Amino acid sequence: MRGKHSLPKLAKEQVTQIVALGCLLFMGAMALVGPSGLLAWSENSRLLNERQKEVQQLVAQRNELKNRVALLNPDHVDPDMAGELVRRNLNVVHPDEVVMMLN
Repeated sequence: MRGKHSLPKLAKEQVTQIVALGCLLFMGAMALVGPSGLLAWSENSRLLNERQKEVQQLVAQRNELKNRVALLNPDHVDPDMAGELVRRNLNVVHPDEVVMMLN
């Protein structure tokens, strides 16, 4: 009878070890290729650099727009900016100006 009782205990230990090994392998694989794993780290770093460049470009655009808004302040409109907008939007020119078409 001793052999009969030792077989299920041995099989139960083997199953437990196999399950534990499977869990460890799964956790190791997730640490390597998971969404926050080592392989994703370089991709996330690359995306972060791209986003930082985009932010810099957007800040530069915002600063340009803030400058244009300041130049078009109704209290003191910049004459050059007003002239540029009138020429562009209304297609008008001074009599002494020459229009050059660029392709």
